Amino acid sequence: MSAPVAVILAAGKSTRMKSETPKVLHPVCGRLMIEYVLDAARQAGCEKIVVIVGHKADLVRKALAHHEDVVFAEQVEQNGTGHAVMMAESELEGHDGSVLILAGDTPLLQGSSLKALLDDQAVQNAACVIGTADTVNNDGLGRVVRDAAGKFECIVEHKDATDAQRQITEINTGCYAFSAPLLLNSLRKLKPNNVQSEYYLTDCPRILMDEGHNVAASCSLTIQEAIGVNNRLQLAEVRAHIQAEVLTGLMLSGVTIVDPVQTSIDFGVTIGGDTVVKPGTVIEGEVTIGADCVIGPNVHIVGPQHIPDRSVVKPS
Repeated sequence: MSAPVAVILAAGKSTRMKSETPKVLHPVCGRLMIEYVLDAARQAGCEKIVVIVGHKADLVRKALAHHEDVVFAEQVEQNGTGHAVMMAESELEGHDGSVLILAGDTPLLQGSSLKALLDDQAVQNAACVIGTADTVNNDGLGRVVRDAAGKFECIVEHKDATDAQRQITEINTGCYAFSAPLLLNSLRKLKPNNVQSEYYLTDCPRILMDEGHNVAASCSLTIQEAIGVNNRLQLAEVRAHIQAEVLTGLMLSGVTIVDPVQTSIDFGVTIGGDTVVKPGTVIEGEVTIGADCVIGPNVHIVGPQHIPDRSVVKPS
């Protein structure tokens, strides 16, 4: 069986961001939002990544051109998530393995969770596994309905759910693992049978079930991973998560960060052991700082820059 392929949806305009910049190109701790999703897909074992572009497609292509494992497919008209995945058909033809469908605006995705999704697909020999998460904060989210034996039955959108179904805390995250041939088969049978006249990817699992294929739901993700960035408030929320991970990693490696709340350090910055970073410090870009340094307080370091061991960096 060949390595899994990832299809990342990145074609939407996202009017709620109120930005001329494509949503997936907004930076989070010094990296493009979508690059975190690329990393998660790679960590799950994907060796080829198909990015579906649309709104300002040339900008997205240019920004990601240096990623050798990324190819692009264009969705000229945004006719739904199923239609977006249809655009990847030529890249998926002949692939006999799994396909991960991911959203480009979910930078908190973890490769380990996606690997668990793929593992569940293999163990259950499933045509499709729907990635789910458990949360009591389920308002507005699609509920995952299971039968008495715990087997997946369907996804019910919040607006269509009964009072009992609204008590369900397992929700659809929008991450899927499909068998590539069966995904393509189900996509060809999609119909725009909805008010928006769009092709919904969420209809594919039902098509596969109706044909007798096994479709499962795997609670492999956390609700944090499922957070999609649709506005600047959510952008700040995911940045806070990633910044905390960056600072935690540095502190556990032997760096003293006197006040993490008043410190901002980009993803990928390297700092040697026993260096002290004082409050008010902002470090951006490709920066390498040696060991036994004192940085700050109140300094702004912008890369590319290398600061040698035992340096003292004060405000200019």
